Amino acid sequence: MKKLLLSAVALTAMVAYGGSAWAEVLVGVGGPLTGPNAAFGAQLQKGAEQAAADINAAGGINGEQIKIVLGDDVSDAKQGVSVANKFVADGVKFVVGHFNSGVSIPASEVYAENGILQITPASTNPQFTERGMWNTFRTCGRDDQQGAVAGAYIAEKFKDTKVAVVHDKTPYGQGLADETKKAMNSLGITEVMYEGITAGDKDYSALISKMKEAGVGVVYFGGLHTEAGLIMRQMADGGLKATLMSGDGITSNELASIAGDAVNGTLMTFPPDPRKNPNAADAVKKFRDAGFEPEAYTLYSYAALQVIAEAANKAGTNDPEAVAAALKEKGPYTTVIGELGWNEKGDITRPDYVMYTWKKGEDGKYSYFQD
Repeated sequence: MKKLLLSAVALTAMVAYGGSAWAEVLVGVGGPLTGPNAAFGAQLQKGAEQAAADINAAGGINGEQIKIVLGDDVSDAKQGVSVANKFVADGVKFVVGHFNSGVSIPASEVYAENGILQITPASTNPQFTERGMWNTFRTCGRDDQQGAVAGAYIAEKFKDTKVAVVHDKTPYGQGLADETKKAMNSLGITEVMYEGITAGDKDYSALISKMKEAGVGVVYFGGLHTEAGLIMRQMADGGLKATLMSGDGITSNELASIAGDAVNGTLMTFPPDPRKNPNAADAVKKFRDAGFEPEAYTLYSYAALQVIAEAANKAGTNDPEAVAAALKEKGPYTTVIGELGWNEKGDITRPDYVMYTWKKGEDGKYSYFQD
């Protein structure tokens, strides 16, 4: 009888130990995994998955293993809310995403109501963190910071050139265009055109004819690489010799595939290339060994999960609200994109945008290079 009792106690201990050993913390990754912006969705997915693998190999988050749950929002706000609700039903505690500001903003309300912490690697619209919510963070900068750099560059380099400001009518694209417009206006540069296009359109001939007639020499575009590439190509075909400048939304090598030779000389704002950060060396090697180039937001996504894990370990709990407090109070945190800390809004305290030019590299392929 005594032997049976001991066996039962031992069995209970084994079950309890096995349960804790296999405990999981669910992390949702939301973004455009399909559709025209799938290249960016792949960056978010690959970044988070590699971070999860590395964190799990090092012991996980407070002893729990990370399990990634994917949500495809196809860059659509309504679908993003559906993804958010699915994450809630799945029991997700943390979200890395979304890509588009117009998706991140409504999705964040679902997350806030259900106790989920969200860190976006890519949504730059200031409104995302300006609403006084406890759960909204980003590893990237903001459009007002990015627009200030672009506007100052235009005022310095193109002060005698006619400028057109064009946007795609989205919270990201129009927000970035407006911030750039505001910055250059404050420095004495007034645009000769301000136009909106519809994302997904294929024919921009009417816009290009209007810009030619106005004598435009610089086109500032607020939007994504899919439309930017078509505008560049059609500008070249239409004989409009103007420089296109845009922001982080065109940071994909797919841009060159769409625009062809017309991409040459395109200007773009983005932070210093995170692939060159010494902290990223091991991760970059893993991505490249797996056949994936970790450009643009890949490492920003990796860093988002990195800081979730580190803040949770510092807080001693996987409770999202405690982790949110630890992000603001216990930083800065060392990540693959450098040291990160957050203010009360959830914005990083280290904004840094620089200018890049698209041109051919030593391999004969077009890519972006920091000026």
